[in-house]
Amino acid sequence: MTNILTNYLRAGNPGLYIVSPEEQRVEAELKTVAQHLSYALYYWSVVEGLVNLANGNASQAHEPLEALQTAGELPEKSILLLKDFHLFLEDANPVLIRQLKDTLQSGKSKSRHLVVVGCRLCLPPELEREIIVVEFPMPGKPQLAAALEGILESASLPAMEPESRETVLDAASGMTTIEAENAFALSVVEAKMVVPQVVAREKAKAVKKNGLLELVETPESLDSVGGMDVLKGWVLKRKDAFSQRALEYGLPTPKGLLILGVAGTGKSLTAKAIARVFGVPLLKLDAGRLFGSLVGQSESNFRAVIQTAEAIAPCVLWIDEIEKGFSGSRSSGATDGGTSARVFGSFLSWMQEKKAPVFVTATANDVSQLPPEMLRKGRWDELFFVDLPNQIEREAIWGIQIQKYGRKPDDFDLVQLGRMTDGLTGSEIENVFVEALFGGFERGVEPNDLSIAQALNDFVPLSKLMAEQMSALRSWAKGRARLATSPPTPERKLRAIAVGAN
Repeated sequence: MTNILTNYLRAGNPGLYIVSPEEQRVEAELKTVAQHLSYALYYWSVVEGLVNLANGNASQAHEPLEALQTAGELPEKSILLLKDFHLFLEDANPVLIRQLKDTLQSGKSKSRHLVVVGCRLCLPPELEREIIVVEFPMPGKPQLAAALEGILESASLPAMEPESRETVLDAASGMTTIEAENAFALSVVEAKMVVPQVVAREKAKAVKKNGLLELVETPESLDSVGGMDVLKGWVLKRKDAFSQRALEYGLPTPKGLLILGVAGTGKSLTAKAIARVFGVPLLKLDAGRLFGSLVGQSESNFRAVIQTAEAIAPCVLWIDEIEKGFSGSRSSGATDGGTSARVFGSFLSWMQEKKAPVFVTATANDVSQLPPEMLRKGRWDELFFVDLPNQIEREAIWGIQIQKYGRKPDDFDLVQLGRMTDGLTGSEIENVFVEALFGGFERGVEPNDLSIAQALNDFVPLSKLMAEQMSALRSWAKGRARLATSPPTPERKLRAIAVGAN
């Protein structure tokens, strides 16, 4: 980042806008740049006015307009860092914008530079061509390591072993330096040392603050998913794809996976299990929350999501029911001024060009709502279609659900239960067993095959309620998506016939 800022200033760009929530890091970076270029460095805030960092002298220019007027009187070869200035640009005050333009114009020939720092991008259209926008990256391991060493030193703790230190830094990846310092300090208070569990817990809270991303801790594994042998095999083949050995072998970093299919068939469960297989953090994105009411907020939200995901990488980015987030992109020009289309286009471009090891796992129930561009080959490593579970898969699901609720699968006739629940999704099978549990609890007995059959009497499966939609989905998937389950072999067909005859 030092080189990027240095080059912009040496090229004579009078105005920069650095998007970052970390004023201290930005200020420290600008100090380094100013020293390298032999520039004077000033900063302005509405509280302190305009301050010379070399001697601490401050002017009384507390108003933003006064600050810009004073900036025009600064010596040549100087940098003025404007803190919280983006809040005044939100109002699009014509006098302030005019003064800013004039200050930029006069500063170009005098090597006087204005640098706005803000946690989000807020530029009125009149200034979009006047100011260079710079995305300040999240801190990497060197910056986090410096914060860790500072906390250890202040707490009079010994240096950590290299392996433990690396684990803690991995847990802190994706946090700002302030957030990381706070997490390290809290860990010292709670555990008398810096431990990754506390840091990871605090990171989960930090990631969740903006409501866009959530760091999901899940015990789910592929053993929790009944059936889907093809999809499972595909994932297991790539379980070491993010390892150093894969990098040295020359394997390309996997892009992601789109799982289409009937609601309740285990798509979300599979997305959670994939992160467990890869052994990386799972980030859940609520795509609907990307879109904000303020101009530029949606694009800024998307940039924040990508920046956080790439800082935490390697990781899995899970987008559940992706069609709900991007379904309006086709009519965006008539409904929201093209905002949805721009965010969607940015997402597709990032998917195509990303270099960071972020594996995107998206699920969708209604393929008709997805824009065609999203389904094009090359966006994803593979498109899988998940249909209703077959007989063998239903038996496996029954075993998983019975064991999940603390009962023994051997106490039930799984083959018969699988036959009775033909046409039910995995989620519906769980609901039926839960209903049988409630019935058994009411009577003071354990559930059995008979009580499950009774629970099924009044149950109407989704396959009947939405038969037409499911038929259309199957028709679309044929030839367009890969089946998550192997086609029935002759042996399986014979078994299904035998089960049906019993």
